[in-house]
Amino acid sequence: MSVSVRLNEELVQQARNAAKAEYRTMQGQIEFWANVGRVALDNPDLPASFIAESLMSMAEDKAEATDFIPRDIKDDE
Repeated sequence: MSVSVRLNEELVQQARNAAKAEYRTMQGQIEFWANVGRVALDNPDLPASFIAESLMSMAEDKAEATDFIPRDIKDDE
């Protein structure tokens, strides 16, 4: 579903700039920011950067994922 909304031109320009860096569309960038904000409001104890990284990792293709292998502290000594 698509909905038209009016946004502040400064916000739109910031979204365009961020979208280029994140390889998203401007609309996708605004949706991403909205999702981060929604999750942040629901989880005020979590840092926004953690929320953003978690949402990005959840959107990654599962076929490209690698297994997490914990590092053994003894191996580093």
